[in-house]
Amino acid sequence: MFDGYDSCSEDTSSSSSSEESEEEVAPLPSNLPIIKNNGQVYTYPDGKSGMATCEMCGMVGVRDAFYSKTKRFCSVSCSRSYSSNSKKASILARLQVTGKPPTKKAKVLQKQPLVAKLAAYAQYQATLQNQAKTKAAVSMEGFSWGNYINSNSFIAAPVTCFKHAPMGTCWGDISENVRVEVPNTDCSLPTKVFWIAGIVKLAGYNALLRYEGFENDPGLDFWCNVCGSDIHPVGWCAASGKPLVPPRTIQHKYTNWKAFLVKRLTGAKTLPPDFSQKVSESMQYPFKPCMRVEVVDKRHLCRTRVAVVESVIGGRLRLVYEESEDRTDDFWCHMHSPLIHHIGWSRSIGHRFKRSDITKKQDGHFDTPPHLFAKVKEVDQSGEWFKEGMKLEAIDPLNLSTICVATIRKVLADGFLMIGIDGSEAADGSDWFCYHATSPSIFPVGFCEINMIELTPPRGYTKLPFKWFDYLRETGSIAAPVKLFNKDVPNHGFRVGMKLEAVDLMEPRLICVATVTRIIHRLLRIHFDGWEEEYDQWVDCESPDLYPVGWCQLTGYQLQPPASQSSRESQSGSSKQKKKAKSQQYKGHKKKRKMPVGKKPVSLSSLPMTGGVRRSFSGDEELTPPPYRTLPAQTAPEAFPPPSTSREFSPSLKTVTTLQLKEELIDGEDYNFLQGASDQESNGSANFYIKQEP
Repeated sequence: MFDGYDSCSEDTSSSSSSEESEEEVAPLPSNLPIIKNNGQVYTYPDGKSGMATCEMCGMVGVRDAFYSKTKRFCSVSCSRSYSSNSKKASILARLQVTGKPPTKKAKVLQKQPLVAKLAAYAQYQATLQNQAKTKAAVSMEGFSWGNYINSNSFIAAPVTCFKHAPMGTCWGDISENVRVEVPNTDCSLPTKVFWIAGIVKLAGYNALLRYEGFENDPGLDFWCNVCGSDIHPVGWCAASGKPLVPPRTIQHKYTNWKAFLVKRLTGAKTLPPDFSQKVSESMQYPFKPCMRVEVVDKRHLCRTRVAVVESVIGGRLRLVYEESEDRTDDFWCHMHSPLIHHIGWSRSIGHRFKRSDITKKQDGHFDTPPHLFAKVKEVDQSGEWFKEGMKLEAIDPLNLSTICVATIRKVLADGFLMIGIDGSEAADGSDWFCYHATSPSIFPVGFCEINMIELTPPRGYTKLPFKWFDYLRETGSIAAPVKLFNKDVPNHGFRVGMKLEAVDLMEPRLICVATVTRIIHRLLRIHFDGWEEEYDQWVDCESPDLYPVGWCQLTGYQLQPPASQSSRESQSGSSKQKKKAKSQQYKGHKKKRKMPVGKKPVSLSSLPMTGGVRRSFSGDEELTPPPYRTLPAQTAPEAFPPPSTSREFSPSLKTVTTLQLKEELIDGEDYNFLQGASDQESNGSANFYIKQEP
């Protein structure tokens, strides 16, 4: 395999064949690949010359440099070997002891001088240059995941935690010590050459690689995206006619590199042969530009609007509202987001819908097929079910760091519910939001207390600490039955402290460097690195708004690095103005929810999920919300201090005993509220946080 290695080394004293040394050749530009064969010199300057493939070893090269008039073989030896069916040399082509006979397409590098392989790289190099021109590098202001993880000894969430991400369901056994073939950057040759490296550490899609031969020396270790175009399984170079050249730093360490590689690679793991094909297939997305969907109205969460897919990046959709003339009124979400639905979904379940002023579809626009949207779990609403006025706990879609006291305001079809945050609702119900009954963002009464999460009481509620028993009695309400909530807890694999890339759901076009700081069964507390805890967000473990480390680099999406201290101070300085502006936009709301500075009051939290059968219902923004119980008269919100943002659990909150809840809650039914598991023990599908006794 490495018979031609000496001719490519920096030592210019390496010799060629006697025939080549006797032939006088005119000087050629140094940047052109050269092939010397039987005393003839050929150049391959532009990647467009006639190519040929050797029928014996499968090597690809310039047709004129091939042997015989028919140009079927790259050399005399291949021609003779083909005739005698002698293919022993192809055993080394794969560099793996598989016990399988070599295929006809196996490339046998040791048959050819290494310089004869350089022509095949010109086309590859030209392709890379064209790709570089058409795809600009994603700027992250100097941020590097590799340096960030190495300098702080961080651990990243594995790719298998993200089923919606590329390769999330077929990552396989990719782990440390897996061998791959990568470009050799420690080389002064004018063409691109490769060498074998092993994975030292994995961080999402990114792998810390070390060239074979460096043993325990990390001097040339480097980070690379495993799904990138420059990483290949062992044997790819042999199959593609690419040279394996040891790094310059260690090229004199061994005299027999072939024996070294055979010894090191025997029994070693490598990437599957079809790995790149699987990566490509997993990055094919069914949503296309010009498709029409129904999506939540970012200015009025209680209704949906028609939007058109403008672009698709890594499965994330940039949606432009259909009425936007300048196409700047947009909304970002993932194609599996519960916020988007097929045309006609709102009418089918009885959800509010803003009719478009555009009466006719624009040319080229077409409705997205319903089967492309995420499906929801079917529920039986014929028996005991949610009712208007029932109380529960829910993640506030306008302040995702809080779980609040909430009320079911309307029961829609197919298991969907309209929910409002107590003490914060607009008079016209314009800030109600839609959750499915199986949504992981709604919880039974007592969930926060059991799992030691701070529950945000209604704005203006004076009897603090908040007690569910007293509140239900004062409002004449009942709690939603525990058995109606989603109890599934998947074995998601997340751990506290793991790094990932997460969508800022208050500004959904942004994806930021983030950390998992708490795990409550399937609920994750996501912290954005460099920002205060008040900007944290509660997110479900299966949310399509979470991605592995390296996802942005793989898809070409812009990653927001951790906020610097100066940017945080600048943002904090304008906090009051931002809150005032938000208050004016949501005129009529009873509270001013704390918002990340400089961000829109829009959320991509787990709202409604798709599904539904068409029913006769026509809704628009003029619909009047149904009547519901009102809270006791309250003093202006400003007269009371805002809810505490401290994450410290208040012992006094635990005075709401289980017996009190059992006496007054769900129509006399007995429920046993189990103590929640710790952050480290809450990952699993065996138990749920609340169990209903028979």
